[in-house]
Order: sequence, then structure tokens, then C-alpha cells
Amino acid sequence: MTAPTDLVTRARDLVRIHDAVLSGGAPQERPRPVVARSWNRVLGLGIDPDGRNGRDPLAPFEVDERRRTSRLALVIDEIRELLLSAADASNYLVVVADADGIVLWRSGSPRVKRQADNLGFAEGAVWTEGAVGTNAIGTALAESAPVQLFSAEHFENAQVPWYCTASPIHDPIDGTLLGIVDVSGPALTLHPAIEALVTASVRLAEARLWRHHEEGLELLRRTAEPLLSGANGPLLVVDDHGWVAAHQGVAVRDRVEAPRADRALAVPGLGLCLPERLRGGWLIRPSAEGHVLHATLDLRTSPAMLEVTGGDAPWRVALTPRHAEIVAALGAAGRVGVTAAALSHRLYGDGEHQVTVRAEVSRMRRALGALLATNPYRLGAGVELKVVE
Repeated sequence: MTAPTDLVTRARDLVRIHDAVLSGGAPQERPRPVVARSWNRVLGLGIDPDGRNGRDPLAPFEVDERRRTSRLALVIDEIRELLLSAADASNYLVVVADADGIVLWRSGSPRVKRQADNLGFAEGAVWTEGAVGTNAIGTALAESAPVQLFSAEHFENAQVPWYCTASPIHDPIDGTLLGIVDVSGPALTLHPAIEALVTASVRLAEARLWRHHEEGLELLRRTAEPLLSGANGPLLVVDDHGWVAAHQGVAVRDRVEAPRADRALAVPGLGLCLPERLRGGWLIRPSAEGHVLHATLDLRTSPAMLEVTGGDAPWRVALTPRHAEIVAALGAAGRVGVTAAALSHRLYGDGEHQVTVRAEVSRMRRALGALLATNPYRLGAGVELKVVE
């Protein structure tokens, strides 16, 4: 749709579809799948299309705190610069929300800002589907995908005069959803290039976040230089997410398992390691030869508890019944370990659940780290297990 008459005609068609669906009738044309899914979710939440749902914004100090702690603060200037430099930027707003759907930043046309104020589309407002119905920010969060909505594809009647185009932005370091970049404006001013602009701004921001991450690794590398120059033996220096800033005496990939205090991890080429905290990261080197971690699985409690000693401090983790059963099975298997098929037979009585077994062990390794090893599945090197029935 490029001509204003196309937009007007499409807006009228969408209003008819919207009214028919919400009145329980049969529309001549079905809503787009993404819109239909959102309307179903919103109807299930009891959102009133004629109401003013959930508009109470956070207090300014709460918004400031969220801005301060958000990694999006590192790239907000790049997002604004790209999106507000477009020729038709006088007709829309650039909005950035966090992963909770809370509007943290809003820039753009003063005229459109005033219209948005009347809608409650302001900094601090919660703009999720559960708060305000189908909208690009909330629906992009629900769908985990870019979304463009036009006119009566919005659920609330108050939002029908608007278009909005939104895309999720993720942290390239670990894939965490950071928030949503959105461009919104009066429906009949929608330009075909808006969607591409929003996509470009997200890619630019994620690239900038990655450069910031690389700068952090370089700083950690310089910080660790005195330690590396005086150390003997293989070691790694990594950040909190396991990205390698420096290494010595061991060939590694770009990343290892994210370290956790007093929790062992297994690193290819190093074996069992107990991470040591550094300023801004971690030092990872092999545990002393013969170092043993003592694990006690207590099946008398609900949930079952696994307590590990042998590091700088003991630690405990609660296990589901299934995960406790897997740990006990690996302990009984000894150093030879078991295959996924054998575990499937033990847990489910047949060998048809190997995919489920692999998924369960993968989830367990995120919690237990180097206590578990794979190929075959077994307890990690240097781990001794006692099961208390």
C-alpha cells in the first residue's frame, strides 16, 4: 500500500473485519494469522475493546532506574539517530520498551506525541497485550517476532487510528531479549519503508552491543595481563557469560560454559575446573591433581537435594524427581556411563524416549555443570556420589 487511497480503503476494510469478529459475526475476510492469534489471546484475557485498559504508568524514578540498568541505554542514541533521520520522521514516534513491555524512551514529532499522550502511550506505560490489547510492542513480545499492525488490526478502538511497527532486540552476548524497538504514527501516514527502517535499527543496535562486548573483553584481557605473565600452566580468562578474553596453554573456542561461584565446570583441554573470581571476569584453571568433589543425593526430602562439597564452599541444588532419578542412575553406572538409549529404558521402560533424555540431561547440565559428563552420560571426572535413600 503506497497511495493514500490504498491506506484509506484498507483501513475501512479492517474496521469491518474488526467489528464483525468482536460482535461474534463472520467477517468477509479473515484477519491475518498474527492478528487472529493476538485477538484470541486478548479476548481470553478479558480486555475491553472500548475501554482504557492498564494505562497507569510507572513513577518517573522507576523509569529512570530501568533506563539506568538496561543495556539498551548503550544503543538508544544509535536507534534514535537512524530512525529520526528519515525524511518522514515528522509524522511518527520512535519508542523503545524493555522486555516487560514498559516504555522507557519516546522521541519524535511533538504533534504525534500529543496524540500519543491522549492515548496513554507515554514513558512508563505498560504496553503489553495483557495491558492494552493487540499492539505491535505487546504482540512482538508475545510472538517473539517483528510485527506491523495497521489501523483496526489493533484490538482497542482507541488505537485504530494508528499504525505501529515493532521488532524485538536481543543481546548478542547470550541471546537475552532486551526489549522492543517501535515506530508508531497516524495510520494514514504509514510509509512502506518503515518496516525496513525498524529492522535496520535493530541490526545496528545489536552490532553496537557486540562491539561494546568486545571492548569489555579487551579491558578484561588488559586487566589479566599481569596474572598471565606470572602464571604457569594452562588457564583461561573469561567474562561472566563464558566468553574467552585470554587463554594460555590451551586451545579453546570463543566461549565456554558460564562460570558460577564455587561450582565446578568442565572445559575441554583443562578438565575439571573451579572458577576463581577476577575483577570483571573469571580465572579458570585445572583443579589440583586428585581434587575430588563429594556429592550427596538425599532422596528423603521433597524435592530431592544434591549437596556438593570439595570446593571453596559447599552448595546445594533442589532436583525434580526425574532429575534425581537420572543422577542416581549415573552414579550406579560408574565411570563407564550409560547411553541415551539405556537411560531411556531405565526411566521410561523403552528406548523410544532418547530425545527426551537428551533434553533432560541438557537442562541438568545448566544447573550442575561439570558434575555431569556426556558421550556417554556419566558423572564428571573427580566427582564421587553418595545416594541417601
